[in-house]
Parts: sequence; C-alpha cells; structure tokens
Amino acid sequence: MYGPERQQEILRLAREDGRVDVLSLAETFQVTAETVRRDLKVLDRAGLLRRVHGGAIPVGRLDFEPDLAEREATAADEKDAIARAALAELPAGGSVILDAGTTVARLAALFPLDVDPAAELTVVTHALPVAARLADHPGIALHLVGGRVRHRTRAAVDAWALRAYGEVAADVAFVATNGFSPDGGLTTPDLAEAAVKRATIAAARRVVLLADSGKFAQRHFARFGDLSDVDLLITDTGLSPEDAREIERRGPAVIRA
Repeated sequence: MYGPERQQEILRLAREDGRVDVLSLAETFQVTAETVRRDLKVLDRAGLLRRVHGGAIPVGRLDFEPDLAEREATAADEKDAIARAALAELPAGGSVILDAGTTVARLAALFPLDVDPAAELTVVTHALPVAARLADHPGIALHLVGGRVRHRTRAAVDAWALRAYGEVAADVAFVATNGFSPDGGLTTPDLAEAAVKRATIAAARRVVLLADSGKFAQRHFARFGDLSDVDLLITDTGLSPEDAREIERRGPAVIRA
C-alpha cells in the first residue's frame, strides 16, 4: 500500500472510531510506528486530523476531551516553557485565580518557596490538582472553591463554584482553554466547565491565558469568552508570528515562550 492510500485509510478509521492510535495502526498496516507517525503528521498538516498523545483524532470531533493523564503528556515541553514565562506575571503579593488546566498546574508547581512573608499571595482555585500542589506552600493563602467535581478534569463546577467566584475580585486570573482562535474565541468541550471559566475571567482585573500552540484554531462545543477578554496570551513558538499579530489585533499581547 502506498503512503497516500494508507493515509486515506487512516483518516477513514479516525472518522469512524473517533480516534486512532499509533501502535494499532502500525499493526493493522504492518508498518513501523515511525511510519504511522509520519502519516499522522501529514494528515495533521493538511488539517484533517489533530495529533494527540499516542495517536490522533479527526478535526471534526469538536466535543473531544482527552483525560487528565493524556493532556499532561501532550506538548509537555511547550507547557513547561509557558509556565516558566507565566511566573513573571505573578503579582508581588495580592491575589490570583488559577483555572483548571495542565499548564496552569505546571505554573502552580513552579511557585517559588523563598517568598517574603509580608508578600503573601492569595490563591483561589477550583482545580483539585492545583490545590494539591499548593496546599503546603508556606507563602500562599489558599482558597479552594467547591462544587461538583468533574472526573475528567478534577475541577469543581456548577452553582457552588459560580457563586464563590461571584464574590471574588482578584488581581490576576491565569486561565486555560481547549481551543482559541481569532474568530472562534475561547472554547472548551463542557458547558459547566465553560461557565466556571467565564466566571474566573469576570472575577479578575487582569486575565492571562496559558495555551500551547496546538490549541490554536481549535474549536469546541462551549464558548466561554473572546480574545478581547484576555490581556495577555502566553503560548509557545509553534504559534507563527503572523498568527500572533492577528491575535494581538484582537486585543491581548502575545508572548511566544
């Protein structure tokens, strides 16, 4: 089977099954895993599939939401670079909101331990992984927002969470997203998750979006904001300078870490 024929069959399988994985495809077509990865890269560049950890999904799967472990492993180096750049946006004292998201959790893990006791930082989060990383931090006053916990993201949602954020006026919110684009705005697969993200944006004077370039031009079911709601986007160098300039025309400054 020639490469284009194999790629067409991979696309068909992805659309039928909702996703494909590298090892299964390699066994099906009797080729190496590296050959399959090259095929997926071709389909990704053509805009027909979106590569994820271990495989790919069809672009049309707007409601797809990978689990926490898969998201942790996806674009790990890029997320680390974004988190390091985001450290500079922490206020000296004051208050921040940390949204649910693997890049935001990486930022939480980097919070410096040698802080001035007089510059204690107040952190509000509805994300259990973020709260777990900061629970014993000596320089942080941690406030955990409650609600129904979504198993896929380990984040609290629904009325309790919305009510709590309605009582907050933080200095900075660090927000995550599943997709962002100039026309599509900020999107995520779940409506309840989107409502809480919308509330975090409203609860802060400044909004910093942490999103790797793989999420650019991705659109999901639930929209929770526009790029004009964001003051600063921190992403990686996979976002082209042209796309960065287009985003800046919509409002936020862009840092490509």
